[in-house]
Amino acid sequence: MSAPASSPSTSTAARIVIAGAGPAAQALVAQLDRARFTGTVTVLSNRDDTPDELLELAMLPQVSVRFGQPASHIDPANRTVATADGMEFAYDHLVIATGSAPVAGPVDGAAQCLSYATIDDAPRVAKGVQKVARELGRRPVGILVGTGAAAGQAEAVLRAKGVRPIRTTARPAAIIPAVVSGTSARQAASAVVFEDGSSMTGDLVVMAEERVSRDGLAASAGLQTAPGGGIVISRDYRTSVQGIWAIGDAAAFDGVRLGLLVAAASAAGACATQLLSAAAEAPALQAA
Repeated sequence: MSAPASSPSTSTAARIVIAGAGPAAQALVAQLDRARFTGTVTVLSNRDDTPDELLELAMLPQVSVRFGQPASHIDPANRTVATADGMEFAYDHLVIATGSAPVAGPVDGAAQCLSYATIDDAPRVAKGVQKVARELGRRPVGILVGTGAAAGQAEAVLRAKGVRPIRTTARPAAIIPAVVSGTSARQAASAVVFEDGSSMTGDLVVMAEERVSRDGLAASAGLQTAPGGGIVISRDYRTSVQGIWAIGDAAAFDGVRLGLLVAAASAAGACATQLLSAAAEAPALQAA
């Protein structure tokens, strides 16, 4: 499921709608633009803000980004997607990239620690670890919070970067920031406190808690979902319904969240190739 080389351009006026506007969706739009896709791409974003990454994509001539207009209903028979405010968009190909969400609510102070949800987080966690190690001048001790595949991957990243991980499956009540001494600029969290008042202290904290795929939109449209959550996809990112694809953490391959298996850019590249091929074949199929 790795990304192949860039596909040749296509002259079809296919309409691609992407439900979601996270890293996977952004990477897909970039891949389609790089492949000189000449149809239209509509991105339905559930974000009310306008991050620079999305604004840059919205400047592309073939791309329309609908900020604050998340997809709320899919009609596979008529190939339309409706948004929460009643807008309706027709599609030839629909890509669901609605991502995932934490199973539990946020922990107090979690914004100050490192987090790991998908393999795309590995470089960022590694960079954070290296920064702490330079400032300490020694091998850091890391507290890893979480269970499951994400925590296992996070532990592998920490060990690869020389961190001595202390893993806990107990969910903390709060995360405590590091004490800044002298002229140190380090702001990483360094301790966790549990409900019973006990605590664990280290040099950094990594949260790798369980997440659940946002597959409700797909399930309501009759798409097959995995028992543990996630839109079931094949190796070419197709779902169980013709004309609908899924990438990113909303999808599941062999029962595992796709974000734990394939980087967003790689999935987007492979899916873009499939979309371009399907768009190029559509006129021939219609003529037949």
